[in-house]
Amino acid sequence: MRLTVVGWAGSFPGPDSPASSYLLEHEGSAILLDMGNGSLGALQRYADIYAIDAVFLSHLHVDHCIDLCSYYVARKYCPRGAAQRIPVFGPSGTADRMAAAYGLPLKPGMHDEFNFMRHDPDPTVVGPFSIETTRVAHPVETYAIKVTAGGRSIVYSGDTGPTDSLVELGQGADLALFEASFLAGPDNPTDLHLTGGQAADLAMRAGVGRLMLTHLVAWNDNEQVRAEAAEVYDGELMVASSGLQVEI
Repeated sequence: MRLTVVGWAGSFPGPDSPASSYLLEHEGSAILLDMGNGSLGALQRYADIYAIDAVFLSHLHVDHCIDLCSYYVARKYCPRGAAQRIPVFGPSGTADRMAAAYGLPLKPGMHDEFNFMRHDPDPTVVGPFSIETTRVAHPVETYAIKVTAGGRSIVYSGDTGPTDSLVELGQGADLALFEASFLAGPDNPTDLHLTGGQAADLAMRAGVGRLMLTHLVAWNDNEQVRAEAAEVYDGELMVASSGLQVEI
């Protein structure tokens, strides 16, 4: 299974990256985790946008979902003819939120282009991928996502504060893709985001093989975030960058 970091910027696109989006490929199949601001443009560097088999949205904050609107345009108005409908898995209300964002009536909204489905507590199978989700600690309905294929697995935190549910979902994963939006400090709000150190602690508790820090915010020093994580995590530690590809 191959991961490509399409976008890693947290909260809004940064000067070097779109907002959150991650491409996973295995045995000719491809899925996306999140489609934040600007991600569809960057995705075209790494994949055929009409060859994506499914999209999984962690939550409905703009920096994780809004480029589904652009994807709707690309699929509906493709000069070769409308692209085949594909599944989009997300929180409750995803279809209506996307239609409202684009100014469409709720019916048909984007239902002709996407088969909107809620995240299921049972594993979901898309081609060679098996996908599991769990609720995490964020102000809106938000899910961490674990993807397994070819006997290997990656766990993606979405946006979250520290939570045991992420540790449970991530047990034994080969790679943890964990957000690290905050620097350590006494005034960080609870149940919102992680520091590098907190991301590292959760990864250690889950026993993951490697840790990649992502959802990095433009006003923070990424090296400081990494240093905070390195004080806690004793495995291979990476910081997300645009176009970074990792074999899992």
